[in-house]
Amino acid sequence: MSEPTIKPDREPLPDATPIIAYSPIILDVPGRQVPLEVKVTMPTTGDDLPILLLSHGHGASNFLSSIRGYGPLVEFYAAHGFVVIQATHQDSKTLALDPKGPEGAVFWRSRPLDFHAILDRLDEIEAAVPGLAGRTDRDRVAVVGHSMGGHTTAVLAGATVTDIHTGEKVDLSEPRISAFVTIAPAGGPEGAAPWLREHYPESVQTDYGTMTRPVLVVAGDKDFNPNFSTRKDWRADAYNLAPSPKTLLTVFGAEHIFGGISGWDANETSDENPERVAELQRATWAYVRSALFPEDDAWSQVVDGFASDDDAFARVDRK
Repeated sequence: MSEPTIKPDREPLPDATPIIAYSPIILDVPGRQVPLEVKVTMPTTGDDLPILLLSHGHGASNFLSSIRGYGPLVEFYAAHGFVVIQATHQDSKTLALDPKGPEGAVFWRSRPLDFHAILDRLDEIEAAVPGLAGRTDRDRVAVVGHSMGGHTTAVLAGATVTDIHTGEKVDLSEPRISAFVTIAPAGGPEGAAPWLREHYPESVQTDYGTMTRPVLVVAGDKDFNPNFSTRKDWRADAYNLAPSPKTLLTVFGAEHIFGGISGWDANETSDENPERVAELQRATWAYVRSALFPEDDAWSQVVDGFASDDDAFARVDRK
């Protein structure tokens, strides 16, 4: 994929700054089968930097579903003022853990708990990264997740999951997070295809009715896989089934990887489109920025731009 560009008239953005990345930071977390790998990507300058947690998808690739993936998003967010913290969740192929455990192949419960642990241990993480200590604003924390990472984000925002083994309705919401972006999360039970129910039964036990926090839901209007659902709007359930306030960003022409957000030149991208990646970078950054800094009108600029552009890449709905 070539370097994405943004149209000159669509930039509520500060200039990009140089970034550095540090990994792995290894955290021993009780209850995990393996230690938690963490990667930090940050601007080289600046203080009082907000924190953005990035949750990878389950994915078909070997390494993108880990701290090694999602460079197009991670590098953009860091270059525009965020300290980005990634986790390698236990469903990552890099770990090769047994997919038949009590959480199933997607490790739905431990994924949000990874971010609970990261927030609990920010002192340790900051101390491990040269030049980071004292530079973060811990009162401004956001989370962005894609696919299964989008589901993780929704759970952190209050969506509950029914454990298929115990019948328990599990709440793993995280009040220390203030802004949520869920990109192409799994939908609800209605419309879930038989293949998905057989292979990933845990992923269709989600109740979005309990997700009361403000959330940006991102859905591609071409993100349709009959193995997952018979409904073409299934990936928008996190918006349609959740109570207000919610925002839906429908990306026109986007399939599941949204032009290539999971990695530079990723083979799993079926809709490779550098401009789409650039627009999604900008839109999600602007939403998070305005959610954490209400005086910043970056998101309203993006919304106004979509509304006035006959060739806009997306539509915004709100409730």
